Amino acid sequence: MTLHSISVHALSTLHSLGQRLHVRLAQKPISASIVLIGTGLVLGGALNATSVDRLQQQVAGQELALESTRREAQREVNALAARMGELQAQANRLNALGDRLTRIAKLGDGEFDFDKPIGLGGAEPSQDMPARQLVDGLDGVDTQFASAGRQLSVLEALLFDRELERNSVPSRSPVASSFVTSGYGGRADPFGGGRQFHKGIDFDANTGDKVMTVADGVVSFSGVRSGYGNVVEVDHGNGFVTRYAHNSRNVVKVGDLVRVGQEIAKAGSTGRSTGAHVHFEVWENGRVHNPRKFLGEIGRQ
Repeated sequence: MTLHSISVHALSTLHSLGQRLHVRLAQKPISASIVLIGTGLVLGGALNATSVDRLQQQVAGQELALESTRREAQREVNALAARMGELQAQANRLNALGDRLTRIAKLGDGEFDFDKPIGLGGAEPSQDMPARQLVDGLDGVDTQFASAGRQLSVLEALLFDRELERNSVPSRSPVASSFVTSGYGGRADPFGGGRQFHKGIDFDANTGDKVMTVADGVVSFSGVRSGYGNVVEVDHGNGFVTRYAHNSRNVVKVGDLVRVGQEIAKAGSTGRSTGAHVHFEVWENGRVHNPRKFLGEIGRQ
């Protein structure tokens, strides 16, 4: 029953009661008062019940709206969490890439410390950030990460190429803790006297000492050559070939990939030799070079 129908019914009842009371009011005044009070209570109760129903409906509607808002907010939080995970993965990738670049470029310790906290500051008080502004900020960081990643990847490739090039050029002694016993160029022939052109540098060594390649490359010869005894030759792929002679034993074969500092033979005195040593030559595009300029401090002794 609606409020309007209740009101019409109540007024009709009052009108009927009024007519009856008009006839009997003189005889029963107390009974008439009781009837009027009861009628008011009935009408008030009906009105109160309707108000409660209306309030309950309003509360139910508000609860539904709050639940919908809560679900929407949670969806936004989940989306932000997913973006945060993506950014964290990119940050980890950039940190790893930065560490690799630091090692490749041989940067000093602490020059690029990716674990060190970044100093930030500001005197202005903080304010609430709108959700849309936060999303836009994450998009901006994502773009910056992507750009930085591309730039660092290019830099890594360049540094890697430079490292490969450096490792493929002779740059160290073929024997550890040694010294030069005979230099490059003209010298007296140690066997028959007279003058002789020495094509390499001789390093002091004991029989069985490690003979190490001075750069990355591929073994192009491993065997015996007249006058040289046991010989290993390494092609470094950029026009350079190095030769290691008078070995007591070769420990690599043709086609082996060797890295700078890797053992390729044992020192000895095979071939035309007066005693155990390592004869070392550097060739570039078929022309022999003085190895001194490739060997740093050891080559200037």
